[in-house]
Formats: sequence, C-alpha cells, structure tokens
Amino acid sequence: MPIVVDIDVMLARRKMSVGELADRVGITPANLAVLKNGRAKAVRFSTLAALCEVLKCQPGDLLRWEPEDIAGE
Repeated sequence: MPIVVDIDVMLARRKMSVGELADRVGITPANLAVLKNGRAKAVRFSTLAALCEVLKCQPGDLLRWEPEDIAGE
C-alpha cells in the first residue's frame, strides 16, 4: 500500500510506549498495532486527531504517501 504509517518514529521521538499511547488515545493496544504496522484499511479522523494531540504532531508526521513499485518500470 502506498500509504506509510510512521507512528513508530513519533513514539521514539516522544520516548513513549505503544501501551501508553493507546491508553492516552483511548484505543486498544491491538488496534494501535494494526494501525502502526500498516494493516489498517481506514483510520477515523477522531483517532488521527487524538494521536496528533497526544504526540504533539501533525497528521503528515504520522502518514505519508510513497508510490507503489510497479513491475516493468
């Protein structure tokens, strides 16, 4: 998928654990892991806003687009 999730980067910068972030955002650690590992199909704006509030960052710090590697190019 061309959308890359960089929650790990922000967690490291803030010296915060996945469990602490999940507690402060109000989601389960399992759901945060799905999002963090790029397996989520969608993310609610309210969840994204809560992540940004807790991590003191912008949505672009957590999500970025990378072109897909198309065979033959």
